[in-house]
Amino acid sequence: MATKKIDMTQGPMLKLIFLFALPICISNILQQLYNTVDTLIVGNFCDSKALAAVGTSAQPVEILLCIFLGLGSGVSIMVSQYIGSKDSEALKKTVETANTFLYICAIPLSIIGLFLGPLILRLMQVPEDTFPLASTYVQIIFLGTLGNMGYNMNAGILRGLGDSRSSLYFLLISCVTNIVLDLVFVLGFDMEVFGVALATSIAMFCSWFCSISYIKKKYPELNFSALPRRLDPKMLKKIISIGLPLGLNNSLYSLGHLAMQSLINAGGSAFMAGCSVATKITGMANVAITSLSSAAATFAGQNKGAKKIDRLKQGAIKIPLISGAITCIAGILLTIFCKPILGIFSDDATVISYAVHYIHIVLPFTWMYAVFNGIISYVNGLGEIKYSTMVNILMLWAVRIPTAHLIAWFIDGKYVIAAIPISFFFGMVTMLCFYRTKKWRAINT
Repeated sequence: MATKKIDMTQGPMLKLIFLFALPICISNILQQLYNTVDTLIVGNFCDSKALAAVGTSAQPVEILLCIFLGLGSGVSIMVSQYIGSKDSEALKKTVETANTFLYICAIPLSIIGLFLGPLILRLMQVPEDTFPLASTYVQIIFLGTLGNMGYNMNAGILRGLGDSRSSLYFLLISCVTNIVLDLVFVLGFDMEVFGVALATSIAMFCSWFCSISYIKKKYPELNFSALPRRLDPKMLKKIISIGLPLGLNNSLYSLGHLAMQSLINAGGSAFMAGCSVATKITGMANVAITSLSSAAATFAGQNKGAKKIDRLKQGAIKIPLISGAITCIAGILLTIFCKPILGIFSDDATVISYAVHYIHIVLPFTWMYAVFNGIISYVNGLGEIKYSTMVNILMLWAVRIPTAHLIAWFIDGKYVIAAIPISFFFGMVTMLCFYRTKKWRAINT
């Protein structure tokens, strides 16, 4: 097996977690750079309508892709558990089935997205002055669905194997490709939003092709194929049983984002653009969340497969705590220094004012989301999907969306974003309660 794999079932826990999480954290920074470059170029060389279009167009793509991305997370969990139990035959079947399932899902989804994307934008109440640009962006992004889903599936397989470093290289290639093509298409050919979307789609295909080549070379025992090969019914059933709840969970969460975005869109293009720019800053503060959450899922999966109960107990506390502490420090610093950073993205005083407003309300409280997400990823890595799914549904649909509507009705529509930190608090508390359940006691006996 490749030497870059990390075995989390033995050795110093925190060292292994940071070794695993660091490449993903750097990848997240690159991903932020990837998205930030789009915003920088559009914000500085196009108008605020184009900036609002790019900012609001992520939701339709997220809604239609997230079910499959949940299935990819299910594959990652299965891979980590088979690595822990050293079941190489089941591991190989899982990878083959996942790769074939990718094609079955991605190609129809590309076609569906071309038609459904604009309809979702209508449901989001995207203003008429922004709609044509947003619709163009969404349709071009959906043409890159196979590359996007293929990269994410392969990155999940590699994380399950304990190899988090390789995805960093693929994302670096994608990031450089995206930046170069953004400059060529927008500055060179004046393609504006169309050019930004096209650059993103091409860059994702580059990442996918590189990940295929890497897996074939570094993990020959997996017998990985670039094309669909065979579908093992047993493995497919297991992938769906673990991944579908995660995907539906993500889908419901994305629908909640759509509902929130609709309330934001009601504030007009300037408010939309301000919130879009602000999310780039909150994304900077949150770079540790995804990386440590991925480490949590892989750590839990490998140690459950290896039946290392003591390590499971320790990891359940340490990983969310570290994630919360890092995010808290980053959030405070970026809240204090947000204004000069925001000035890089736009020189529109109204847009900047709304962005500062968003950051001051949301960013100081994202540490609660870090703790919540660390625990939920750990629980998912154990294969205990139902509890986390229920908490996610309640957090969004019983807390965030109703609270946002109440704020819009009784206070001010520009303060609907206050519902976000309120939901973070609810999610954190309810996930902490998992450690008091019979399921957790059963896992630890």
